[in-house]
Amino acid sequence: MRNTPDLSGAEWVKSSYSNGAGGGCVEWAPGMAVASGVVPVRDSKDSAGPALAVPVGAWETFVHYIKG
Repeated sequence: MRNTPDLSGAEWVKSSYSNGAGGGCVEWAPGMAVASGVVPVRDSKDSAGPALAVPVGAWETFVHYIKG
C-alpha cells in the first residue's frame, strides 16, 4: 500500500524554468521530500488540482538532466 503525503501544509516553489506567458508553469514542494520520500510536483496555474508524487531519486535524475 502506498501512502499519499498530506500536501495541505506544503510550501510550493515555482520552477525557475517556468515562464510567465501562461505556458509551462511547474511548482514543486522541496520540503516534503525529506518527510515523505517523494517530491510533489504540480501545475502552478491549477494550485487546487492534482500533484504528482515523484520518488526523490527520479526527481534528482530529472533535475540533473534538465540542468545538463
